[in-house]
Amino acid sequence: MPETSRLTPTAVMILATLREGDMHPYELMRLLKERRDDRLVPLQKGTIYHTVARLERDGLLAEVGVDRHGNRPERTTYTLLDAGHRAVEEWVRAELPRIDRPGEFRVALSEAHNLERDEVVALLDRRRALLEECIDEYRAGLEEAAARETPEQFLIEVRRQAVLLDAELAWQDSLRARLADRTLPWGVAEIPEHITNKHRVSRETFA
Repeated sequence: MPETSRLTPTAVMILATLREGDMHPYELMRLLKERRDDRLVPLQKGTIYHTVARLERDGLLAEVGVDRHGNRPERTTYTLLDAGHRAVEEWVRAELPRIDRPGEFRVALSEAHNLERDEVVALLDRRRALLEECIDEYRAGLEEAAARETPEQFLIEVRRQAVLLDAELAWQDSLRARLADRTLPWGVAEIPEHITNKHRVSRETFA
């Protein structure tokens, strides 16, 4: 099994989607696009098929069948192996607390539901400490710039980033509070049955 850190965000999204059931690459791509996950990762056909093949070589998923419908090309269906389940969880665990890889963080956040609620809270607490440290650095830098009478036109980007960091921290604190007080449903077991059934029907349209 490859190092978790070597998995691309696209690979993680594919593995996470296969946790829902066996699929062929075309179904995977259609489902991810339906969910607008192309906001997070590239979803070109070639990328998906190449990534699936690499994940199979790495022992994270396996072929379970080939079928053909009418004149359509044969489609190979894949299943997620135990190593693939663990790889998703380990990758999210590694990326969720970080603040230096925003693209990976967005994917980790979108797949955070694969971890237990209390673990996500703990990972967000680790991330909060890093955000606070970064905010403090920006504030100190702005104070130093003011003391040197640095013209404000040279600080526009710095001030923007400081505002974004404050907003990020406020948003994360709100999420963390909802997770901790359990007002945010978490995990498949807490999804209402009618929503789960609706989601399943949507998936099956790609079979």
